[in-house]
Amino acid sequence: MTGDHGFLTRRRLLLALIGLSSAAAALSTILSLGGSILLRVSTTTSLYDTGLLEELARLFRREHPDIAVQFIPVGSGRALRLAADRSVCAVLVHAPNLEKLYVERGVLADHTIFAFNHFVVVGPVEDPAGVRYAASVVEAFRRIAWAGERGRALFVSRGDCSGTYVRERLIWRLAGLDPRPGRDSWYLETGSGMASTLRVADERRAYTLSDIGTFAKLYSEGAIRSLRLLYPHGSVDGILYNVYSAYLVRGCRGEELRAARLFLEFLVSPKAQRLIASFRVGGFTLFHPAVGSSLNLARLWAMLASEPTPRECR
Repeated sequence: MTGDHGFLTRRRLLLALIGLSSAAAALSTILSLGGSILLRVSTTTSLYDTGLLEELARLFRREHPDIAVQFIPVGSGRALRLAADRSVCAVLVHAPNLEKLYVERGVLADHTIFAFNHFVVVGPVEDPAGVRYAASVVEAFRRIAWAGERGRALFVSRGDCSGTYVRERLIWRLAGLDPRPGRDSWYLETGSGMASTLRVADERRAYTLSDIGTFAKLYSEGAIRSLRLLYPHGSVDGILYNVYSAYLVRGCRGEELRAARLFLEFLVSPKAQRLIASFRVGGFTLFHPAVGSSLNLARLWAMLASEPTPRECR
């Protein structure tokens, strides 16, 4: 137990430093494009790490060369806190129950669903918990817990109140389980983003919950070697659908507010939606456009928003 916590404490510090330097480098690249109006946007890491936002920003700049978009990639929980602090003018997130809290607090306005994909359970190729044989994601999590309690498996959680973490905790609740670091030796937390958490799971040959986009990008690049997509292996459970939303931040004013409105309109424009539909990495389709979707995304968002928020994330 002490070894695991020491490892993850050191790991968190290293990844935090790496994350800060990477974000700063990316930020300077975006700002170097110029533009007389600066639009600050906090965003979930999955949109940023996959490269989708870079492509969307490039397309947006063609139509609005006077606007420079500054993306701040963090987990959804932190992205929403930046909105509450009025440090940004728009936010891109995928945690409906958290989003609902901030809407009710008067922080967010103009809800715009612009894309979706789904979460996946990934784990070591040898699959000691037999996740690939699970009939549902709830059963998959129960199998991991059963194997973990017998010393056969590890699960790595983001533990950062991101959209992925909030969904993970929902699945544990539906499974009738409440694993916690420190109490359950097989359950570890990184406190880091999705890409970093996947790398930790890869090193520890552990299971984790990931958005399909970040996993597919790292896997196709050879950045993770021991992990495989184990669930779903057919149709997607409703609870695994992942809805991406954009909001304006109340209190934003002037030219930045005008830029933010233009950006939200752009996200659901035909050009942006076609780009989202065609965006692929290593043969994987990472996201699906919201416009024209056969899924009722508004109803799905409302269902997910009605679920309780983990107490540590409120």
